[in-house]
This record gives sequence, structure tokens and C-alpha cells, in this order.
Amino acid sequence: MALQINTTTSRAELRERIVSGRCEPLPVPFPGIELPEFVSGVCGATGFSTGTATFQPKSELPYHTHGFSEAAAILSGEAAVAVGGRAYRLLPYDCLRVPVGVAHRVANPCADHQLTALYAFASAQPARDFVDNGFRVEERGYGQPQPDDPEFIRRFAAAEVYEFSEGAFFRDLFAGRFGSVGICGGYGLFRPDASLPCHFHRFDESITIVSGKAVCLVEGNRYELSGCDTAFVPEGRVHGFVNCSDQDMAMIWVYAGSEPERTIVDARYCSGEVLWPGPGE
Repeated sequence: MALQINTTTSRAELRERIVSGRCEPLPVPFPGIELPEFVSGVCGATGFSTGTATFQPKSELPYHTHGFSEAAAILSGEAAVAVGGRAYRLLPYDCLRVPVGVAHRVANPCADHQLTALYAFASAQPARDFVDNGFRVEERGYGQPQPDDPEFIRRFAAAEVYEFSEGAFFRDLFAGRFGSVGICGGYGLFRPDASLPCHFHRFDESITIVSGKAVCLVEGNRYELSGCDTAFVPEGRVHGFVNCSDQDMAMIWVYAGSEPERTIVDARYCSGEVLWPGPGE
């Protein structure tokens, strides 16, 4: 289900939007690559955008730059990425952060498996400027950038795990403390019956369900999400997530802010039992 956004809607009137993980991808001139867009200025988002990039075997997105910070987390498969001439391999849920103006490319080196990554841009208008490949390759495999390198890699296996609420285990993948500018995000694993308490943020959020099934509650509205379905929740809207299934559920969350921030409120605001007066009340 997707809530329609009128271009004349003010920020105060902006509501959540649910985007299918199987939405129509944007047209791209590179064979074997699909770029579905989940959250951007099209749905009213401010300061960020998210989507996925799917690569068929042996396909490649050539060197390009952005006029804003980017982070990309691998959802499935193995990625061969290069930043400048520094080449790395990324495994599922490893995350690469690339600063403004730094040239990088992404490829699927596998001959028989698809690669999917979730991207987050610190801009509501996604754009890529393609550049020539004039870099001499330095293979670094599964290693880390050097201290003077502009890129940052967060290896999922080494990321700190914290229990945000009972049965909900989080790992921060990119944030201001890791050099990200204007966006932050991470991975959340929910055991059966685990939930994220009713809360709000002072910035927009994108939440993509990357495995299992989730129930999303937003001020009395209830949505069921799976298969990379994504919820866009504007700043100030109270919301929460519940895993009502008997299997684990996982999400990638992205905020239009450099560090995570959440304000917990009464669960009745999410269920709709009590009308939410707004964050300033």
C-alpha cells in the first residue's frame, strides 16, 4: 500500500508512505543493473534518499561521483568495489561509506549469483556523475582502508551489537562518528515477538525490511512489510515495528541525520488508541 503525496503538501501535513520492494526500477544505461528507488524528494523526503541496486552476474556500475555523502550496505551476494584505485570485497551487511566527490565503482564478480545493495544518499535528489576510469588498481580484498583514505568500511562481523529493546539487536553501520555527513543507518534483527517501542525522530526515516515479515504501526495505521518493502516516516510521526511471525525479521534503517536519535513515547500513540498531539506538545 502506498499513500499518495501531493506536491503541495506541507511538512506538517506529510504522512508516511509504504513502497513495495518490487517497485519499478529507474531506467539505467547499464545492462544487468536495476535501481529501484524507495525514498526521495518524490515522496516528500528532505535531506536523504534510499533504494537498492541489483546486479546480475558479471555486471558493473562504472566509476562515478556524487555531490553528497553516500553509504551502501550489501544485502546479498558479494561485491567488488573500488574507491579511486583501492579495490575491496564486501560481504552481506558490510557497509561502504563514500564522501562527496570521491569516484567509486561497484561490480558483481560472481558468475552465478545476483548482488543486491541498499544505498543511502545525503540528498533527496539522487544523482550520479560518471567519470573515466583512470585509476591504477590496488587490491585490498577483505581488508580495511588506511587512515588517510577518504572511504570507510564497516565490516558487519566486527560491528558492535546492542540490544535496543528485548529481542531487538542493532548494529550501527554508518554515522557521523564514522565520517558520514547528513545520514546514518544500521541493521536491526528482531526475534519472534520482539518489537521496537513507539517513538519519533526529529528527522525523516527510511526503514527497509530485508528478511522476514514486519508489522509497522504509524499513528493508528498498520502495514505489513517484507521482501525489501520500505516505510518512509517523516520527522515527528510516531511509529514502531513488531515481528509478529515465528521467524527472525531484519531491517536496514536510515535517518536524515548524522547520528541516531529516538524519543520513546506511549505505545497508545502508535496503536491509535490516543491521538498523537505532535512532538512539540
